[in-house]
Amino acid sequence: MRVLLWHVHGSWTTAFVQGRHEYLLPVVPGRGPDGLGRARTWDWPASAVEVTPEQLREQPPDVVVLQRVRDLELVREWLGMEPGRDLPAVFLEHNAPGLEPDDGPVPHTRHPMADRDDIPVAHVTHFNRLFYDNGRAPTTVIEHGIVDPGERWTGELARAAVVTNEPVRRGRTVGADLLPGLAAVAPVDVFGMGLSGLHERYGLDPDRVALFDDPPQAEMHAELARRRVYVHPVRWTSLGLSLLEAMHLGMPVVALATTEVVEAVPAEAGVISTRPERLWEAVGAFLRDDDAARLAGKAARAAALERYGLDRFLRDWDLLLGEVTR
Repeated sequence: MRVLLWHVHGSWTTAFVQGRHEYLLPVVPGRGPDGLGRARTWDWPASAVEVTPEQLREQPPDVVVLQRVRDLELVREWLGMEPGRDLPAVFLEHNAPGLEPDDGPVPHTRHPMADRDDIPVAHVTHFNRLFYDNGRAPTTVIEHGIVDPGERWTGELARAAVVTNEPVRRGRTVGADLLPGLAAVAPVDVFGMGLSGLHERYGLDPDRVALFDDPPQAEMHAELARRRVYVHPVRWTSLGLSLLEAMHLGMPVVALATTEVVEAVPAEAGVISTRPERLWEAVGAFLRDDDAARLAGKAARAAALERYGLDRFLRDWDLLLGEVTR
């Protein structure tokens, strides 16, 4: 099939474009949100093709994977088609409800597709489907799939690793305010985008907390694997792909027991809790005992491969795309 989708979530798209279809990625002048094109920091196959709106009009896609309400408007504007009626469509929901300012209160958040029954909503976690009011929309859950980076954990650096994007802006949502407590028990390396100002915002000591702003994915995986333990202090978001990538690397996990984390991280893979002091105790224990960290990391990798493997992910999407295009 010719599958139209926008480059909205680079890590998710990296897995999706590994399938057997042709993936059409809009590109516009300036590469803004309406057309970012191919990724610059991920390795995507040649089947992920950049297309202009004009090229889409000349050769329309077979199906569109929508990820924002804006995508419906662009299909109408560029192709003169109504998604779900003239063009088979799926709405992929990445986010947990309540993340956007106009989402409405949780757990009463109504999904933007709730009043339509012609576009199925594919949630990335069961938690998200449960917490949205999906209304009349048909729903399914296709859990994440990960391009396996390999078992690479060495744990040679007795440091905690955190991956987060825009922690200064997103604050408590991603647990940025918990970093001082973590830094009190372990030296911390924070990887992600939009890290500028994090030290100042939360009074973090640069000698205890190092920042690695927007590294390429392959480089980040290599560096994460050298850290002793992966820490996921996120209060409210969808299931972070960085968490699943760390598990694939063979890293032990210490995480807040919120949203889908309680399903994704088994007890033998590390420690999850809603008590930060319990998490910091676990971090300290892994720093002192690299054998325990190694065993937990192996359990984390086994769990991630079983539930979030790439082959299962691509099969699930093939089934859904086949259903909507029949």
